[in-house]
Amino acid sequence: MQEKILKLLEANARLSNHELAVMLGVTEEEAAAAVASLEKSGAIQGYRAVVDWDQVDPAHVTALIELKISPRKDTGFDDVAKRIMELEEVDSVYLMSGSYDLLVEINGKSLQEVAMFVARSLSTIDGVLSTATSFLLKKYKDHGTRMGGESDPDKRSMVL
Repeated sequence: MQEKILKLLEANARLSNHELAVMLGVTEEEAAAAVASLEKSGAIQGYRAVVDWDQVDPAHVTALIELKISPRKDTGFDDVAKRIMELEEVDSVYLMSGSYDLLVEINGKSLQEVAMFVARSLSTIDGVLSTATSFLLKKYKDHGTRMGGESDPDKRSMVL
């Protein structure tokens, strides 16, 4: 039941305990207890809205920044990742396999704002060897949600 609750809440965090109970075929009390247990264990870290920032501010930019890191002897990549996580502009930090070590996601008001953040805040951190920044051009789907407010993504006319 835990995995089903997690998938349901991941798709729609606004589901009530009553709605979860109906979907899972359990009592509302059982659903509430299961959610509370998942929150207490840390399996549920929080709840969030999936926001289409392009609808709010068309000038808004999202950047994905690849970082090559020199790992520390005792802590590997953790110390550098912790320093990066503390920066207010940073939304997400991921340890990656492949050609770079950390992937950092940030949101800014302009390309210049992101560029200055990379130059002044990220690249100056001890252990950061190099950065490569990519800018998101369009989000089609985010955390399972289709973006752009379109219920039917294919708006083409049928040709007869």
